[in-house]
Amino acid sequence: MRSAVGEREREMWFRSQLSVPPRMLPGESADGSPTARTIRDVLVLDPKDVPGADAKIGPLVCPLDVMSRSAAALVGFLATAHPALRDAAITASPDAVRARAASVLSEQPSGAVHAVSTTWTVPLPWFAMFESEHRRLSLAPVASPDRECSWRATMADAQARVSRAYELAASTFGERGPAKVLEDTAGWLEHFDGSSAVELDYGGLVQLLDDEQLQADSTCEDVNAIVDALESGDAEVVAERFEQLREFWGELAIRERFN
Repeated sequence: MRSAVGEREREMWFRSQLSVPPRMLPGESADGSPTARTIRDVLVLDPKDVPGADAKIGPLVCPLDVMSRSAAALVGFLATAHPALRDAAITASPDAVRARAASVLSEQPSGAVHAVSTTWTVPLPWFAMFESEHRRLSLAPVASPDRECSWRATMADAQARVSRAYELAASTFGERGPAKVLEDTAGWLEHFDGSSAVELDYGGLVQLLDDEQLQADSTCEDVNAIVDALESGDAEVVAERFEQLREFWGELAIRERFN
């Protein structure tokens, strides 16, 4: 079940570090290949739970790609971490890490990982993929794995929405910033079957936000309002919605700096 994914991935990481010798990546066997259990790690979604999806297409299966995602994260860590932290956290040389990561990523069957993760915040252009009214909100207790805030869309709908948002953002702000994120998102979506679906899930962020904050969260609505305002040329609405986004996500950004 989806609520157990985080626990499962933490378990895989601890196992990789307690192995003798320690593995560079979670889910990695002694010879560097994925363990049998890692290959079977998937999320399964009923298409009836995706707005607008054809219920007849059968279950939607999302491989967790733990090794590939970890490899990409390691490369990012090498590029951004302070040298002292990097040396304390990774015993292998940076060149060895990059070579191993490149090898793992080159073996990814679809050419892209099926799940993309960020920490502390969510890239705001991602919300352009979804209708704000399709939010799934479960205000279970903070410590409960059933606490959830997510959106789902068919692949066709997500691609159409991203394409529109990109054209408007690029013509208004240029090719960098939001437009670049949207361009990369569109490229990522192209790797997957047109009958599939895409989901944005807050994951562990729901443990950092209380019920009132989650209920008041209008991020998806704000992002889509900005896209509409760009199309109509309403600069006042764009500025107003950007300010609302800054206020909501500013607190999480402060927490990230303190950590």
